[in-house]
Amino acid sequence: MPLTTRRCRTFSRRMLHSLLLCLVASTALAQPAKPSGLAQSASQVRLSNWQQLLHNGSELNEPAKLEAVNHLINGSIAYVSDQQAWGQNDYWATPEETLKLGQGDCEDFAIAKYFGLIKLGVAVERLRLTYVKALGRNSAHMVLAYYPSPNAQPLILDNLNSQVLPAAARRDLLPVYSFNAQGIYLAKAPTQKLRHPVTMLARWDELSARLSSDSNQQPLL
Repeated sequence: MPLTTRRCRTFSRRMLHSLLLCLVASTALAQPAKPSGLAQSASQVRLSNWQQLLHNGSELNEPAKLEAVNHLINGSIAYVSDQQAWGQNDYWATPEETLKLGQGDCEDFAIAKYFGLIKLGVAVERLRLTYVKALGRNSAHMVLAYYPSPNAQPLILDNLNSQVLPAAARRDLLPVYSFNAQGIYLAKAPTQKLRHPVTMLARWDELSARLSSDSNQQPLL
């Protein structure tokens, strides 16, 4: 066989091999990433632990409910931004979405605790999702506040500090405003209820729709 012919065939085989490798690589990149078996198993464990708490925790007294929910959510979720978790600048995840992923931002921590405690029988008027300024980080932050009575000092459930502490003990937090399904409250007038802003109503409605499809919970508003 002439040398030139052998070289052409060798070159052709190499080109074909390279094209096949490129095709395989591009096909692999086009496939959506699937969670590994280990990730799926961890997700199932988180959801199972959550459901067990909601099923068995209703007999606990309210301080014990606060501790149990705060401990489970803080121990199950890793902090990431909404952009990292959901590819959006601002997304309010349902508790089920947060626990499935095992990740969320401060809003997702607080929202999961809020709905978990409501599911355990804590009255809505005792719970407020509270925007604060985290002074040590110089950034906006959300926590859940629990009011034993309307004029009482609230207890704070937070992902930055896993202890359930009175607000006065959290000198690292500066409250701005709080809200729940009943209204919005300014930090300077915590007993004076205001109307929800339109933008917040839209987020509540969206979250409510996803909650209803997730677990048949009652609408938020």
